[in-house]
Amino acid sequence: MGSFVILGVLVVFGGMFVLSGFFTVEQQTKAIVERFGKFNKVAHPGLNFKIPLIDKVAGRITHRVRELEVKVESKTKDDVFVDLLIAVQFFVQESDESVISAHYKLMNPERQIASYVFDTVRALVPEMPVDNVFAEKEKIASAVKERLDHVMTHFGYTMMQSLVNDIQPDAEVKTAMNHVNATARMREAAKNEAEAKKIRVIAEAEAEARAKELQGVGIARQRLAIARGLKESVDACAEAGISPEEATKMVLLTQHYDTVSSVGARSKATIMMIPYSPDGMNQVGEQITQALLTTHEANKPAPESKGDKGRKSHPELPTHS
Repeated sequence: MGSFVILGVLVVFGGMFVLSGFFTVEQQTKAIVERFGKFNKVAHPGLNFKIPLIDKVAGRITHRVRELEVKVESKTKDDVFVDLLIAVQFFVQESDESVISAHYKLMNPERQIASYVFDTVRALVPEMPVDNVFAEKEKIASAVKERLDHVMTHFGYTMMQSLVNDIQPDAEVKTAMNHVNATARMREAAKNEAEAKKIRVIAEAEAEARAKELQGVGIARQRLAIARGLKESVDACAEAGISPEEATKMVLLTQHYDTVSSVGARSKATIMMIPYSPDGMNQVGEQITQALLTTHEANKPAPESKGDKGRKSHPELPTHS
């Protein structure tokens, strides 16, 4: 009876011992199995077996894409400090040799990748002005990827992509750059505003000139019509037996009365002090006639002197001193 109990216990422990050798590996993952501390095999996804107490799972390597963000501070060619955020996407190749290299050759792959990112960026950015750092971030990303591809392939890693996610210059430099951009935009806006003002001024000047031209034409036509009306009035008075001087005086006085009536008809008329006694009106008429005669005399050509006539008749005669 006791022997059966011992046998049963041995069977149970034996079964548990054998079952402890089974293990599973997840999809997109491989496991490193060591035997007494030495590499034995690579376990693939699914159910696997290792000898209990002899073999052990030393590590698991995933083939999924991982992303590592590295913040690098560097100085540009024009002595401006900038912070660059570099994102590196990488994964382990699926071959067993790559899995073995990724597990045994690198203790800390993320730290190793970050070191190469630091070295590459700090070798490239100091050769660029700060403006070129923003304009050529693709060049920086390509340089980082190329450097990592060359190095990390020997460790079983593949660099899928390298990205420059952010570039942050020093706060004072950033403020100065924003001020420069704002000033440039303000200068362009002022230039456009001045051009628009120039166009408006030219258009207003042309419109005013055209208006003055039309106003002059209207005044000339008005004066021509007035002159024709006066001539017709004088001719009518002459037919009635009135002398031209008296007819002209009468017409001008009539125009004068019409003007005074027009001024008085307005609501905001200015007070005019004019002598309206019979003697005063006679003076007004004589003043108007005298003004017309003066204007007429001024418009006559100047008479030629006898000496001028002699010189014109005999231009070939010399003058004697």
